[in-house]
Amino acid sequence: MRVGIGYDIHRFDGAKRTLKLGGVTIPSARGLAGHSDADVLLHAVADALFGAVGAPDIGEQFPSEDPRYRRADSQMFVRAACQAVRRSGWAVANLDATVIADSPRLTGHKPRMRAAISRLLGVTPDQVSVKAKTTEGLGHAGAGIAAHAVVLLEKSPPRRRMSRRRTR
Repeated sequence: MRVGIGYDIHRFDGAKRTLKLGGVTIPSARGLAGHSDADVLLHAVADALFGAVGAPDIGEQFPSEDPRYRRADSQMFVRAACQAVRRSGWAVANLDATVIADSPRLTGHKPRMRAAISRLLGVTPDQVSVKAKTTEGLGHAGAGIAAHAVVLLEKSPPRRRMSRRRTR
């Protein structure tokens, strides 16, 4: 088994951007600042996956200086991380994630985030947990959103090769 931990944080960017969390658009008066779509939850998930297989983090693999990733959908980063996991001979056993946000309220959106993330990872929704917490007024409350993710990988079963039968 292998374990990976991911973390990301983005400040709010006013009303200019759409808020995306876990691959889901969340109704909000403010979006997050970032080079890509600033989906902090998917960024944390990707870093957890990359970390579990010892690969460089998303900042190294998808640098913000590279114009190809300007406004990129963060699902792309998770898909690349999943490919790295599979190439390394591992599979996702489960993912546990926490979003830290004072606003907007995320309770009603967590099931959709969980479903979207499970589809990206190629696992069932019961293998994904998404929780939401507030800062309880500590630090820079309300200045942005952060996310933590922990992933457990298990060795994937060997793939069976398809043999071709010759017909005469």
